[in-house]
Amino acid sequence: MSAELIYLDNAATSWPKPAAVVRAMAECLENEAGNPGRSGHRLSLAAGRRVWAVRQAVAELFGAPDPLRVIFTHNGTMAVNLALGGLLSPGDRVVCTGMEHNAVIRPLRDLEELGIEVVIAPCDSEGRLDLEAFRRVVEAAPTRMVALNHASNVTGTICPVAEAAAIAHRAGALVLVDAAQSAGSVPIDMGAMGIDLLAFTGHKGLLGPTGTGGLILGERVNAAEMKPLVRGGTGSRSAMERQPPDLPDRFEAGTVNFVGIAGLGAGIQALAELGGPEEIGRRERQLARQLWEGLSEIPGVRLYGPADFSQRVAVVSFTVEGRTVSEVGGRLDEEFGILARVGLHCAPVAHRTLGTFPQGTVRLSPGPFNTPEQIARAVAAVRRLAEGA
Repeated sequence: MSAELIYLDNAATSWPKPAAVVRAMAECLENEAGNPGRSGHRLSLAAGRRVWAVRQAVAELFGAPDPLRVIFTHNGTMAVNLALGGLLSPGDRVVCTGMEHNAVIRPLRDLEELGIEVVIAPCDSEGRLDLEAFRRVVEAAPTRMVALNHASNVTGTICPVAEAAAIAHRAGALVLVDAAQSAGSVPIDMGAMGIDLLAFTGHKGLLGPTGTGGLILGERVNAAEMKPLVRGGTGSRSAMERQPPDLPDRFEAGTVNFVGIAGLGAGIQALAELGGPEEIGRRERQLARQLWEGLSEIPGVRLYGPADFSQRVAVVSFTVEGRTVSEVGGRLDEEFGILARVGLHCAPVAHRTLGTFPQGTVRLSPGPFNTPEQIARAVAAVRRLAEGA
């Protein structure tokens, strides 16, 4: 085994975390361990101030209309469920794309059983949304919501969100964007891009810990009409026996993950110090392009997704002729110390679009702390496997 582990699974979760993230979480546990919003003593107030500061940082990062419309959740999946379950009712119609993650597809399939119509707009064999076909699907019948995967966790393909959102808005639909794979490496401005609901996770491109994420409500979303997923204590309006209407309390029942939120705030600050999403994305794509170009020269290796890296994030999926993806991934780990992800990546709809279902692919996803030397070693390892070593 290689003495040095080469971590190329940043699409699953980013690693290593910045040292500042670890310090921020430890500091909270040591010095600010009060329950935010639940008491009036100094530790509770300190915790509340930190949560508010991170809420503001998230709003600024994504161009949110108001920090109070930033709803913290346990992850991006919970954020998606809140948007879909909170706003869709029997008889509604929702359109999604052929590259969606199970975080979107599974709740939609459950909602179908309640009488909500689900339509999948086609993508091509490289994961690109056909905007004309999308327009026809959206306009075919009254549509309540459109759900868009901003960047595929299988191919890295970036969805043309602004163009799709304009189509959706002309049809009177709300736009939900799953930014789990793009937040932190692609600049996002909710207002400029026409995003009504932005679901994000904190543990990937935002460099924060697991157990963090959120849903941001745009101005077109009537929060009073949106149903909470969870109901309970909020620390506010305690005399009421119904969930309070105030934001963000309406959707944040129970104690928030204060320590994780502190880590998320430190991750967002570290992201800014590294140059922000645009610079991070540029560097990651440069590494992914090096990976793509190296793998493309190996006989028997097939790559998936667009070759134009202006249309994708740093995710590279491939297969090796004559070898299962599990064999390739296992040997990369055991013999070369290269950590990849294999299989369907929780996105069977995307793999059906690509023609890689049911085996899936091997996925390598560089992050901000990988180096060109590590990428070269990964290419060399795949070459040895493909050549039968």
